Amino acid sequence: MTSEASPDLVVEERGRPTPAPAAAPSAGALVVVLVGTFITVLDFFIANVAVPAIRSDLQAGAAQAQLIVVGYGVAFTAGLITGGRLGDMYGRRRMFFLGMTLFMITSAACAFAPTIDFLVVARIAQGASAALMVPQVLGIIGTVYTGAARGRAFTTYGLIVGLAGVFGQFIGGALISVDVAGLSWRTIFLINVPLCLVSLAFVKRTIPESRGAGGTRLDLTGALLVTGSLALIVFALLEGQERDWPAWVWGCLAGAAVLVAVTVRHLRRRAADNAGPLIEPALFRVRLFTVGLAATVVYFLAMGSFFFILALYLQQGMGLSPLESGLVFLAVGAGYFGASLVSARFAGKLSARTVACGPLTLAAGYTAVAFTANGLGPRGNVLWLLPMLLVAGLGMGLTTGPLTNLVLGAAVPEHAGSASGLMNTAQEGGAALGVAVAGSVFFPALAEAGGSAGAYPDAFSLTLVPLVGLGLAAAALVLVAPGRAARG
Repeated sequence: MTSEASPDLVVEERGRPTPAPAAAPSAGALVVVLVGTFITVLDFFIANVAVPAIRSDLQAGAAQAQLIVVGYGVAFTAGLITGGRLGDMYGRRRMFFLGMTLFMITSAACAFAPTIDFLVVARIAQGASAALMVPQVLGIIGTVYTGAARGRAFTTYGLIVGLAGVFGQFIGGALISVDVAGLSWRTIFLINVPLCLVSLAFVKRTIPESRGAGGTRLDLTGALLVTGSLALIVFALLEGQERDWPAWVWGCLAGAAVLVAVTVRHLRRRAADNAGPLIEPALFRVRLFTVGLAATVVYFLAMGSFFFILALYLQQGMGLSPLESGLVFLAVGAGYFGASLVSARFAGKLSARTVACGPLTLAAGYTAVAFTANGLGPRGNVLWLLPMLLVAGLGMGLTTGPLTNLVLGAAVPEHAGSASGLMNTAQEGGAALGVAVAGSVFFPALAEAGGSAGAYPDAFSLTLVPLVGLGLAAAALVLVAPGRAARG
């Protein structure tokens, strides 16, 4: 993996930019940053498969087992915007390198955790490390690549995000089933170590340094307010359904609403004083960015929740093992991969109206899956679902990368870090909220039908109804955005 870019190049976005190298950057920079993207998204999904084995091995209670997933998700989502701002200030390559190093160390800590409490703390630290690394990815892509290459890079990013989510269950099931050296669930964390080591060796050789505009000091108050708001929202949504929405969950949401209002006022004041706010309010003056960000949230509501309920349906309803259900997920992955390749080819020519075809296809796929699952009942052959899952995967592949390109193409380069942090937060927060939305339909429907395996097909089909609506809503939002081509 080589590059023509000098390791010492710093692309400054304050005022007059430093001239870029004469030679175009190689694909090496993209490969390195996408490895970081893949492993952080993968670790969000892969842990779900490992929870039963972890509970058995470490004698974990139900609440502790939930924190294995929730702790990572909350720390990851809540720190994304701050991580993006740190990249703007101190250098995206530097923060990416630091984040990946910490992610490698915390992954090893997870792999060798002696107790469940140690594992929970390590997972929270792992999520915080991911929040430092991931926002730099979109910022680096946006500054290193230009023109059609930039559009293809964003689309490839979307491909990797989707593949990590789609294949997370398959990879986790396979690693646990193979049981390398008797390590069982520990291999799902240990595999990150060699991937990080190899990537870290090429960071300085392939990625030029870049920074964004704004003040030279971190907006600590803004960081605390944004992190606190997001942590309360995500934690409440993840825990609310699991605990049947107790009063303290609603208290968290009410507190988050107050914090959001305080945060907006603080950011506007910092911007008016030219003091470098954590999130630049000027981003939201661009209609394409604002509407596209809302479409991203709605789309990930539908995408993330689908993985959640499909896994429950396949394993607990249809009796498949984690590995067998992971193989079924390959149909979604095949559609995603194929559509992403097509999207990458036409990345520079995509308009908002073209991008809207993605969530529409997703809604059509979900509709077909719902009717098929309902017809199969509890004893049908799940192979009949594969063509419909392929269509759903096509919708995901036609949406994730192109929508990312469309939205971030509307952000000016000097705010690339803030825009990237907001985009990542929209994706992760949308997926977390989607699980709560799906669970609020799925679990009551399951309980009403007695909770037996035979009740799963009907509950699964019913839950897909609001997800179809979310897909249609995402398409509608994209359609009301300005209908110009996504910038390269």
